[in-house]
Amino acid sequence: MAEIVDLGAYGKDFTRDPYPYYAKLRAQGPIHRVRLPYGNDVWLVVGHQAVRAALSDSRLNKDWRAAMPQGDVGEESALFTNMLDADPPQHTRLRKLVAKEFTSRRVEALRPRVQQITDELLDTMLAAPDGRADLVEALAFPLPMTVICELLGVPSMDRDAFRSWSNEIVAPTSDEAAQAAVVAMSGYLVELIETKRNAPGDGLLSALIRTSDEDGDQLSRDELVGTAFLLLVAGHETTVSLLANGVRALLQHPDQLAALRADFSLLDNAVEEMLRYDGPVETATWRFTGEPVEIGGTLIPAGETVAIALASASRDPEIFAVADDFDITRDARGHTAFGHGIHFCLGAPLARLEARIALRSLLERCPDLAMDADFDDLTWRVGMLRGPARLPVRWKSWS
Repeated sequence: MAEIVDLGAYGKDFTRDPYPYYAKLRAQGPIHRVRLPYGNDVWLVVGHQAVRAALSDSRLNKDWRAAMPQGDVGEESALFTNMLDADPPQHTRLRKLVAKEFTSRRVEALRPRVQQITDELLDTMLAAPDGRADLVEALAFPLPMTVICELLGVPSMDRDAFRSWSNEIVAPTSDEAAQAAVVAMSGYLVELIETKRNAPGDGLLSALIRTSDEDGDQLSRDELVGTAFLLLVAGHETTVSLLANGVRALLQHPDQLAALRADFSLLDNAVEEMLRYDGPVETATWRFTGEPVEIGGTLIPAGETVAIALASASRDPEIFAVADDFDITRDARGHTAFGHGIHFCLGAPLARLEARIALRSLLERCPDLAMDADFDDLTWRVGMLRGPARLPVRWKSWS
């Protein structure tokens, strides 16, 4: 077994800025045995070419339950009965059923409502008498949370509880707390689906209950629970970090902020550069080796966990010139922020729509927007997702 590189030993330096460490690993090879900051020992894939190849490698399984001993899967496993935790042909079947109700036309139809929610959130934020706010709390979190909950038909009164469960699952404070959150969320979604089944509405969840393909295939109860979980969590958690990371990058690079303010035709490209430069997902959800797999000349034994560093791939200088520079005019196509292959993020169009609307509205209404804390003092979330827990900003000039 290869020697373990303990990334957790680098402490807050790695959490705050992992990119120099990824660069060092890339220079040594495409695959490394590492210990992640949250304690897991995995095989880590780095480098753009290796990452894209791994994301498309059918030998790397996504169904983690198939790698567990019989009897180790608890009742909460319904949460993970979704396309992201499935391999073909099950993945193909689930994605086909869900994609029917998650089309680009349906996403585009959300534009007026996304703009309205953004405007209302900014109205509330800008009413603060001291001209200060935590942008995560004021905009980056409530915007995608409200959009995805409305899209699926989750009652507004339940969203605070859902937020706490979601945060605990994606960035656990302890194994016990994470397990409790999984059980609570599973129970909540089972009840919600039964409510929608008995009293259907216009939301996406009701549509998923009704949907079927030409052969009459439908999602089972567990598949509905797992799909609702995936869409709710992935539908807001990643966009929270996209917005927070994107605004932080702009504020940390005033020349790029000025260029965007001067020419909002750069906005779409700026969002792609934000995704490339400091995307919301640091490592893709884990893969598992059902058999020995060779990657980059290294043989990974069967039964091992493989993590794929999307963040490292998007900073690979072999693909992106001066990759550590934030440049909203560069061609950022080819970044891996949304993954690659059959598990490419189904919600990418919605995330892009929300980011474009939120960023333009924020910059137009806050001409003096600035950080209200030292960049080095930000607290970063630890886990697969990458983003600051808080982003203190101000928008009034103080003499």
